Amino acid sequence: MSNNLTIIALGGNAILPKGARGTPEEQWRTVEKAALQLVEIIEENPRVIITHGNGPQVGYLVEAFENLPPGKPRQTLDIAVAMTQGWLGYLITHSLDRVLSGSNKPRIAAVVTRVMVSRRDPAFQNPTKFIGSYYTREEAEKLTRERGWVMKPDPRGGYRRVVPSPKPLKVLEAEVVKSLVDSGAIVVAVGGGGIPVDENLEPVEAVIDKDLASARLGIEVGASRLIILTDVPGVALNYGKPGEKWLGRVMLDEIKKYYAEGHFPPGSMGPKVQASIEFVEATGGVASIGSLGEAYRVYKMEAGTHIVPG
Repeated sequence: MSNNLTIIALGGNAILPKGARGTPEEQWRTVEKAALQLVEIIEENPRVIITHGNGPQVGYLVEAFENLPPGKPRQTLDIAVAMTQGWLGYLITHSLDRVLSGSNKPRIAAVVTRVMVSRRDPAFQNPTKFIGSYYTREEAEKLTRERGWVMKPDPRGGYRRVVPSPKPLKVLEAEVVKSLVDSGAIVVAVGGGGIPVDENLEPVEAVIDKDLASARLGIEVGASRLIILTDVPGVALNYGKPGEKWLGRVMLDEIKKYYAEGHFPPGSMGPKVQASIEFVEATGGVASIGSLGEAYRVYKMEAGTHIVPG
């Protein structure tokens, strides 16, 4: 195992925070701000793979497809995921290129990444992955009637469309990503959880959870660290309720007990904790969850929640 290979997973808020309109100017500002948070980590350890969410962007594309004139073909969800990998890969690599300094700064590459899933995954009967814009209850009910979308309340407020989110089984480009990192490059991979394909390499209409895909990639490339950066300071028990308790350093068995007790909702912190558990169990490494604004302190284990083996 490479003892310093680190996966850094950026939440969708790193590119488009809630309430933002999504203009190119807004996206550049937000991504450059995220890149500045990552610079300190990269300067200390350039063996980094960056992954990212795509919920707002893939939802934006699907909504755009739906609003095309009659007769114009609608693209499928897997193609929309591929489009967001190029879109966000460009924003992230270019922003990092601009903020990193020095004549021997590392090369940066975004890799279009496919991830294998199973058609038999129960997720296809129970869509849970939020994509697209936030709506009022009335707007959500109208979209369900008119377009057949499945809408659910988002823990951050409002209603959003949900789509199937099958479990990632294998990252098809893992070896390519590993060889690029070993050659000295910083790599952006499994964007939006990866483009879903089945066991026969047929495209699948779904959006894979980017944290679970990041953990899968980390396991396959032999990473020793998974860092999930989001818009909260870490993992809490009874989040937003009386008796709220933030977790710092926590043993694997302890977090598994809290997870089994239902402390972490499936639409928000649940997949992050599940991904962390899977990563630590498989690698014996450390998984950290914390705020993007404190990225370097999370990396140094001075802020955030850190799940350790034991």
